[in-house]
Amino acid sequence: MTPRKLLIVEDDPGLQSQMRWCVEDCEVFIAASADDALQILQQESPQLMTLDLGLPPDPGGTSQGFALLKASLQRNPQLKVIVITGREERENALKAIDGGAYDFYQKPIDAQTLTFVLERAFKLSELEAENARLSQTDQESGLTGLITADPQMLQLCRQVHRIAASDVSVAILGETGSGKEVIARNIHTLSNRADGPFVAINCAAIPENLLESELFGYEKGAFTGAAARKIGKVEAADGGTLFLDEIGDMPAALQSKILRFLQERSFERLGSNETIPVDVRVLSATHQNLSDTQHSSFREDLFFRLGEIVLTLPPLSDRLGDSLLLAKYFLKRHADPALKLSPAARAAIENYHWPGNVRELENRIKRACILCENNQIEPSDLELQSSDQSELPTLKAVRTTAEKQVIHRALERAEQNISEAARLLDVSRPTLYNLLEKYGIDMEKS
Repeated sequence: MTPRKLLIVEDDPGLQSQMRWCVEDCEVFIAASADDALQILQQESPQLMTLDLGLPPDPGGTSQGFALLKASLQRNPQLKVIVITGREERENALKAIDGGAYDFYQKPIDAQTLTFVLERAFKLSELEAENARLSQTDQESGLTGLITADPQMLQLCRQVHRIAASDVSVAILGETGSGKEVIARNIHTLSNRADGPFVAINCAAIPENLLESELFGYEKGAFTGAAARKIGKVEAADGGTLFLDEIGDMPAALQSKILRFLQERSFERLGSNETIPVDVRVLSATHQNLSDTQHSSFREDLFFRLGEIVLTLPPLSDRLGDSLLLAKYFLKRHADPALKLSPAARAAIENYHWPGNVRELENRIKRACILCENNQIEPSDLELQSSDQSELPTLKAVRTTAEKQVIHRALERAEQNISEAARLLDVSRPTLYNLLEKYGIDMEKS
């Protein structure tokens, strides 16, 4: 991992010293002027910069600070700038965010809160760097059409690469609009079947009495209206991948026929006794919880056959930083380059729970691009409520967030081994179990 670097731009020696001691595990650089800051930015390429807008030769104003903000982001658009302001300078802080700053922090300096703000910015910077690395790789190592900076999703991407090389059946679980088909297409594209067909069928979109013929095809005269032979989706996918979307809506009578097909890798068209073998990999997806077979009409043995490996996509609301990252991506795709998100819109996007996931987010951005009356999208254009950006988290919320983050990191580093994670955290096993229960942390998703 790239070493963490922080540039503190502050002309007050007392504040320089105070802020330096607020951070750990990173290299700290101090600049008392805009010229010094630009030189350090060029030489050291820090990920974060704290910026006091009142810099010499205009310490009582903001001209030097805003000029440095603009120049810094022109050199490095990925730089996270945190503006340090006084209590009466909220307007300047919002103006700085509108100019590209990541966040603002109000004096007087509180070590614990500032540490939390800096840690959050460092983590987002690292996630964006990892996502950029993945997105810049070629087709053999990157995922097409998947934009994310979330640790869970990045881990899932790595799993997709490993899974694709095998020929196992994969069940993809996740809420509607979360990107299940995108994952399925990437598994196919990264597999040795990439040159073969990718054939998808939505089991919920086809009437029950037609679904079997759509899957297996039929012979001429098999039923009224069958005027000619038709090749089904299974046969069309021979040599490639068959994607069964929304399998949870598959009729019970058809489930047994799908199970037999998966066991024997052969089938019969309707109206024929000829057995047709096929070489096909089967991927499936559903928004339903089919693993809870006691409360489902879906056959348990079929689910186990379809889900030799199960991938679970987290909802957008659980993906750290992804809502805003995707919003900017969709804005760039659907809008004029001059159109941007207002600070209030960015806050509203981050605070909304997105029940429709990525699909809903893209639809709201497309709508806002059409209806926006100026060059800045507001929460009203997105049909979202505005959020108060100046509201700081409580110390309890800060501690809770920090504890959850470090527990996740310990579990990941320990590869889900409770004893090792407890040792890394310097707590007992019972204490760690209590914390997992307290914060509702799922070991399988950590």
